[in-house]
Amino acid sequence: MDVTGGNGQPRPDKNHPAEHPPAPPTPNPEHDPEHESAPGEGHPDKPEPGDTAHRTEHEHRSLAHAGIARTDPPPERPREPGGGILMGRPFGVPVYVAPSWFLVAALITWVFGGQLDRVLPELGALRYLVSLFFAVAFYASVLVHELAHTIAALRFKLPVRRIQLQFFGGVSEIEKEAETPGREFVLAFVGPLLSLVLAGLFYLALQPVEPGTVPGVLLAGLMISNLIVAIFNLLPGLPLDGGRMLRAVVWKITGRPMTGTVAAAWVGRALAVSVLIGLPLLNQSGTLGGDQDVSGMDTVTDALLAAILAAIIWTGAGNSLRMARLREHLPDLRARTLTRRAVPVQSDTPLSEGLRRANAAGARALVVVDTDGNPLSLVREAAIVGVPEHRRPWVPVSELAQDLTAGMRVSAELSGEELLDTLRATPATEYLVVENTGEIYGVLSAADVERAFVKAMARPS
Repeated sequence: MDVTGGNGQPRPDKNHPAEHPPAPPTPNPEHDPEHESAPGEGHPDKPEPGDTAHRTEHEHRSLAHAGIARTDPPPERPREPGGGILMGRPFGVPVYVAPSWFLVAALITWVFGGQLDRVLPELGALRYLVSLFFAVAFYASVLVHELAHTIAALRFKLPVRRIQLQFFGGVSEIEKEAETPGREFVLAFVGPLLSLVLAGLFYLALQPVEPGTVPGVLLAGLMISNLIVAIFNLLPGLPLDGGRMLRAVVWKITGRPMTGTVAAAWVGRALAVSVLIGLPLLNQSGTLGGDQDVSGMDTVTDALLAAILAAIIWTGAGNSLRMARLREHLPDLRARTLTRRAVPVQSDTPLSEGLRRANAAGARALVVVDTDGNPLSLVREAAIVGVPEHRRPWVPVSELAQDLTAGMRVSAELSGEELLDTLRATPATEYLVVENTGEIYGVLSAADVERAFVKAMARPS
């Protein structure tokens, strides 16, 4: 909080001076005698001549020797739940079925049921039960595809947040990128490889089965569907597995993962346009096995399917570009350089007195501590702004403070994606920043992180 009307900059350290836009304006402290600095004391954001221009890490750590006791190091971030219905945790990774899956299951049941009516008309209404079984079995094979990605990621020590089965297949949410292009290639290739293996297994299982029977139709359908999944995912454009394989190859050649992402993403966009135009034309010409004499409804259906697939590929390619750019700039975000200096106050300290101490110490945050100096809560900047100046001598800081939770203790060593993940796990306006030793380093404002993130993303790659 900038109680002195200063420039709103977060606390710099000796190696990385903090730079971000000013904080929101607060009431003018010149009209409140409680805010006036003592003679000889400089403005907290504008040191007097002879003062050090940039506060050093040593000065910042002196908070621990000014009455704030050590606290426990920040705990590890808990795994985030959510994503639909939890079906299990193979290899410790939660598998969720999204609500949209039920829509696609109904669609597959209806379409496959129509096919069964032509092949096995004697089934009657029972064909929809068989079709539902096919839908479940098909998505079970999609789960095997995603488990292949997951096992490879875990083998490479990459954390996997979850697997989600949704409308257009499945997705394994791997939280970190592979460290080498070779691992990236393997990570992408194992999914289509398992789909090809499944197609082969269903083909072998189909051989002794009598044609024109329910088992024969199911096995043939699963063989063809897994073959389609494998071929489609091997197309060389992001966000498909083939696009990640192409990215790995370009990364290996150029030595730059960003170059690989850009190349694979633009190939993905070209692929989206090709699907939009080419899929209906191929289907009408009979190249894909369809009837050349198609009706108007079939033409509309083909065009709609092509448009949906093209939109998915185009959007995924664009998201891949944005995520790559984000990852490139994330290391610029460091908790240590964004942290504000803080001063300790007792819970019954009047707000005006707390602000006076902060002004005198050149601090921009207040930490409420007990009699032993252990941190209890953080005084919220927004709450301070909402208190009129004439009432501040009678308002204790405890009324404006938010109790500290385990998730609000942040390590000063966090940076980049790890820092953002930690803040997302426990949404708050302020966080207590601590050293690995447990010493208090200061207070991190979510608004400062957001401003720094926007500024980092605005810089060219």
